[in-house]
Amino acid sequence: MAPLGDGASAAAASPNLVVSFGEMLIDFVPDVAGLSLAESGGFVKAPGGAPANVACAISKLGGSSAFLGKFGDDEFGHMLVNILKQNGVNAEGCLFDQHARTALAFVTLKKNGEREFMFYRNPSADMLLTEAELNLDLIRRAKIFHYGSISLISEPCRGAHLAAMRAAKAAGILCSYDPNVRLPLWPSEEAARAGILSIWKEADFIKVSDDEVAFLTQGDASDEKNVLSLWFDGLKLLIVTDGDKGCRYFTKDFKGSVPGYKVNTIDTTGAGDAFVGSLLVNVAKDDNIFHNEEKLREALKFSNACGAICTTQKGAIPALPTVAAAQELIAKGN
Repeated sequence: MAPLGDGASAAAASPNLVVSFGEMLIDFVPDVAGLSLAESGGFVKAPGGAPANVACAISKLGGSSAFLGKFGDDEFGHMLVNILKQNGVNAEGCLFDQHARTALAFVTLKKNGEREFMFYRNPSADMLLTEAELNLDLIRRAKIFHYGSISLISEPCRGAHLAAMRAAKAAGILCSYDPNVRLPLWPSEEAARAGILSIWKEADFIKVSDDEVAFLTQGDASDEKNVLSLWFDGLKLLIVTDGDKGCRYFTKDFKGSVPGYKVNTIDTTGAGDAFVGSLLVNVAKDDNIFHNEEKLREALKFSNACGAICTTQKGAIPALPTVAAAQELIAKGN
């Protein structure tokens, strides 16, 4: 196991620890936007992977976070774990596999900052994490256990993911789910929909984008009936992010929307992760937020600002905002 990194001992002792589970990889982003992968002359290397981005976002905002996942025992894998440590993330749940490589993704930026992905994972080390390798002690120390759906695609990682969720639920830990749909990684659209929904009702908090609502419900994401078809008894909070328009929120007792912020968007990579990380910082501090609409709206305003700021630079982790930057954007208003 990797030794504790900078800030990790503090994270280990924190009552507000958020443990993120899943994949971390290298994104290769074209140095010129608007070109296809074939046309691109050069690429910028950027650390990525939604659960890892969330862990770094939490630490950057002054929260306490840890990452649980597997890396290739290669230069990229060690680089990524060092990046976690440099960002104040507890890395005691990180493992290295001598027989598999760290995952890579080539990410094409279209002119509007939206992305297309090409993945190199056949299989990558993150897919090979086993239940026996899980650091269950780390999970049980968490206030929140956060995960996506990419770790559900294939065994043995799927079994490890389900075991980690069971351990979290048995310990009374809040489960946070951001499905983060990446269709090129699944065998088919049907498999993706079924896989993502297979653990849907285990979560306490779910964040989906408007595109993901459309994919999962096969209906119009702006129609509230379609959004509410994703609701279930026991869910504490469902958030739908609507890009620069902001977000919608749904709880058992209230619902509404919070407007977003207009910024000069360069790259949308990591915006949803910055949003989720900032919201989880606030939930970890005070889970009464699920029952207090005023507190929730304040937190979502902050999360919208964090997501917006993240789109103003290339790559996810380098673009993650500080508390001061988010407060400055909120003060400026739309």
